Amino acid sequence: MARTTPHDPAAPRLAALAALLADETRAAFCLALLDGRAWTGGELARSAGVAASTASEHLSKLVAGGLLAEERQGRHRYLRLADGRIAQLVEELAAHAAPGPTTPPRTLREANLQHALARGRTCYDHLAGRLGIRITDAMTERGLLRQDTGFALTEDGLEWFGALGIPLATASRRPLARGCLDWTERRQHLAGTAGAALCRHLLDAGWCERVGTGRAVRATPAGLRALSAHLSIEPATIDVS
Repeated sequence: MARTTPHDPAAPRLAALAALLADETRAAFCLALLDGRAWTGGELARSAGVAASTASEHLSKLVAGGLLAEERQGRHRYLRLADGRIAQLVEELAAHAAPGPTTPPRTLREANLQHALARGRTCYDHLAGRLGIRITDAMTERGLLRQDTGFALTEDGLEWFGALGIPLATASRRPLARGCLDWTERRQHLAGTAGAALCRHLLDAGWCERVGTGRAVRATPAGLRALSAHLSIEPATIDVS
């Protein structure tokens, strides 16, 4: 009689994780939460175009599965991605998903949103889209960042962060720099502690601003000047239109 080889004990957990993201509504919730903020169930329901009762059921499954964490303040229930590892998983799965047939936007609002997200957005706590890629490329071209053996800040890169007054939590268990696959550009952008610190600095300094209430961001006039001065980035390459 042939022996049956037990399957890997991680297989059921992987299957359960895949099942959580196999539903389009749950996937939409996770993508929306890549903006790094906490949303109410009602906000997520409206963003996905589903009823509040439907959203509640899906959100409970995501929380139980460990993809989302919830916080309660009074009557309100806020939800966010459980941690940065989940954000990385969602973004990279979206990048690896095979693109389907190009579907024209149904409304002007939808077209504007697609353009804004492709131009620049937050990926949990760091920058993505053309803005994030252009900054990553500029840092690499100036010798501040290495990508040849994985992502790593150089000594010049560490000094550059210091000169801008951007603190880096070097004692953190989180990687100082890592690549994150961009789902619109299909290339790596800067993530990790350095990516998060840079994104926070650009927003706090007013060099970037959020567009609407979602993930989209754009460089401000002051930001365009700063990026030109500190990274020699030409404003036209960021596509500010």
